[in-house]
Amino acid sequence: MPWPAWAPLGLAAALAATVLTAPAPAHAATASGAVLDPAHGDVSWQSPVYPKGTGGGTESCPDAAADPENKVCDRFDLTVSVPDGYWDDNPEGGVPLSVKWEKPSDDFDLYVYDDHGKQVASSAGTADPEATVIPRASGTYHVLVVPYDVHDNSFTGTAYLPATTDAGDLTSFSGRDGSYTVKAGQLTAQADFLTGGQLRLQADPSGSLSDPAGTAIVRTQPAVERHTSSFDAGEYYGIRSPQAVLRVYKKPLRFGLYRPDNRTRIWQEDKPLRWSTGGMRQSLTRGADEQFFGGGEQNGSFSHRGQTMYVSNSFDWDEGGYNNSQPFYLSSAGYGVFRNTFAPGVYTFGSPVTTGQQERRLDAYYFLGDAKQVIGKYTQLVGKPFMPPVYGLEPGDSDCYLHNANRGERHTLDALKIADGYTGHQMPLGWMLVNDGYGCGYENLEQTAKGLQDHHAQLGLWTQDGIGKLADQVKAGQRVAKLDVAWVGNGYKFALDACDAAKKGIEDNSDARGFVWLPVSWAGAQRCGVLWSGDQKLSWDYIRWQIPTYAGATMSGIAYNTGDVGSIYRHDAKMYARDLQWKAFLPAIMTMDGWATDLTTKKPADQQPWLDGEPYTSINRKYLQLKEQLLPYMYTLSAEAAKTGVGAVRPLWLEYPDDPGTLTDQAKYEFLSGPDFLVAPVYQDSDTRDGIYLPKGTWTDYWTGRTYQGPTTVNGYHAPLDTLPLFVREGAIVPMWPKGTTSWQTRDRHELDWDLYPAAHGTSRYTLYEDDGVTRDFTKGAAAGQQVSVHADGHGTTVSVGASKGDYAGKVDARAYRFTVHGDSAPRRILLDGRQLPASAWSYDPGTQVTTITTPSLSLERGFTVRLVDER
Repeated sequence: MPWPAWAPLGLAAALAATVLTAPAPAHAATASGAVLDPAHGDVSWQSPVYPKGTGGGTESCPDAAADPENKVCDRFDLTVSVPDGYWDDNPEGGVPLSVKWEKPSDDFDLYVYDDHGKQVASSAGTADPEATVIPRASGTYHVLVVPYDVHDNSFTGTAYLPATTDAGDLTSFSGRDGSYTVKAGQLTAQADFLTGGQLRLQADPSGSLSDPAGTAIVRTQPAVERHTSSFDAGEYYGIRSPQAVLRVYKKPLRFGLYRPDNRTRIWQEDKPLRWSTGGMRQSLTRGADEQFFGGGEQNGSFSHRGQTMYVSNSFDWDEGGYNNSQPFYLSSAGYGVFRNTFAPGVYTFGSPVTTGQQERRLDAYYFLGDAKQVIGKYTQLVGKPFMPPVYGLEPGDSDCYLHNANRGERHTLDALKIADGYTGHQMPLGWMLVNDGYGCGYENLEQTAKGLQDHHAQLGLWTQDGIGKLADQVKAGQRVAKLDVAWVGNGYKFALDACDAAKKGIEDNSDARGFVWLPVSWAGAQRCGVLWSGDQKLSWDYIRWQIPTYAGATMSGIAYNTGDVGSIYRHDAKMYARDLQWKAFLPAIMTMDGWATDLTTKKPADQQPWLDGEPYTSINRKYLQLKEQLLPYMYTLSAEAAKTGVGAVRPLWLEYPDDPGTLTDQAKYEFLSGPDFLVAPVYQDSDTRDGIYLPKGTWTDYWTGRTYQGPTTVNGYHAPLDTLPLFVREGAIVPMWPKGTTSWQTRDRHELDWDLYPAAHGTSRYTLYEDDGVTRDFTKGAAAGQQVSVHADGHGTTVSVGASKGDYAGKVDARAYRFTVHGDSAPRRILLDGRQLPASAWSYDPGTQVTTITTPSLSLERGFTVRLVDER
């Protein structure tokens, strides 16, 4: 859990065009520092030999005066002197700096400060070399290298000034059957049209194309779309496919992608490709109203127009961090692009739009369609979201029980006492991590797993030291694996490999579905794990910025992104309750215990949801039980995400892309849970929520039944501590388990509830997805679907429930149904398949305007209708 502080990589925005000459050759530095300028292109220096590491971050280094020979930590001054405008439109955007050592098992950490003592760059993972970029470097910088985990080892530091070159005029054009080769001097480019409206564009100034990522991200290459043709339009060559026309401009070489009419622009390069010593950028014309999304997990934002988006691994868990970023973005112009690379990158969505990775090549897949179609095609390429076990959508609990230096010595079996607490307080619990702390360890694994199963929960373990023991642990009962930041290893590929391997390890040694959590990742991680936003400290601000973070991650096909309920390091009863209530509408949540300090008492505070007493215990129970009730709805969304790539937690723009109100600062701090629930969390110490934006349509307050006509902004919404502002879309059909359910295993399988919000006009339809919830038999077709439709007319409302089609282990033959139908007035009578139900089978609440109907047990092999006949 705790990890050395890390500041974001700095990669500068690229805006103007200046071609620069190559810097002079390398030179060795003096013992204390060196200069980078047009006469000195790069520098290197050698550190002393360190017999041992510090085991800590920068705080473990003494002042320079107390360490004059750098025997504890290494210090080096780097002065950068470049002309004005040197960094404008430079693909690398700053001075690349790295430290490399001889023993890969060791670990040096790298930090850079400006002359005012401000940290401007760092690299403090476990990679060798540690590498970063000093953004738009100019002036003197103080480099501090910490021998974090070192045994008689030294390092070599290097830095250089990146020079730039632009692609020149077209020198050759050839190709057919979907694949075309283009050359401009030393630059070779290749355009491959792929089935499903995709294009892969590669370019490399070395004259030959390479694919360093190989099959690590893209497992299977899409087939080539052979039905293409080319033509000479004078100014450019055109390549026509069924979905688009690629223009290849001649002087200078530039690319543009247009719709089949060859008039409507999708994207257009405004300048030729530019490469540098270690980077390449693409520059595009920005549309007047063009919006940009994606980038994986970008803490604090979901929409990026006018912003610079970093794609790297920052270990910055707070707002502005991007530890689970992905080299992918989506444009409202009808396309998305994935850069097939493990290299860090920077995307500036200004005018022009400039995008680039820290490598001297371009390898980009372009996807065409609306936002959901683009997400679907992107995840088809890198991996669709995995299908979680149903207990993975229940709350998780995490702590260290053995060798816990933070709470005193305990035993792994003590976790069962916490499980007793969940059961005793009637709070759902799906799984527990019982060793979540550095050096924690575990004992009595089989007994612990069995004890948790008796509480209808599953055993989870933190794989701090790798997954070599995973097979034996899974055989002992482990079903959840959480990876560590150390799994980043030597580059992002290691993190992705670990996620794939951990999921496979669970599935190879049991019949369960792999359920993996990870705090650092790359493109493709959605296929194997829940992305977790890291170690944060509690504040109202912490609650605020997480809202767009998780909604925005969905725009990159990340279906499961979450953070600790109440954060890890600090606790406050009121903030904890506010944080839990909105996170109940995320698919996956976890509470982190054993590390927090209470903000008021300054004493250690565990964070189980009943520990703060009343009224907090009842409020927390209310939302945890509501989350459990809604699992049929959320589980169906998971099944849809596994097919479409679109997760449950969505920014409003994804469902209402033609509504500019969904891009405002107000809408930024709310989200949709599926298409039906609009959640507007309270992120201030207040019982009033202002600025709730409701898009077009009728929205019903979930608690009071009051309706609102959108588009509108609701101010002054009364939201005492037990009330989460929550609205339901007109036409929603919501399946639910019976009230009071606390586990998927103990639920009443012979009852299913439906919460219905009939539309004034038209018919609403919904298909419920069900399977056994835990095994992988669903991949063989062991699943069922049940369709429900709701139609309102001038005389009443008809609910049509179809037969449940399909089979799976544990499926019941029949069940009763409880319908809650929201409407304006009480019905005169209720008919079930044309026969009137007795008055005892239904009721009407004039306060909420809800009709509640209970049916007898009905066979799942046939459908039925319920008719609410109006008084009119």
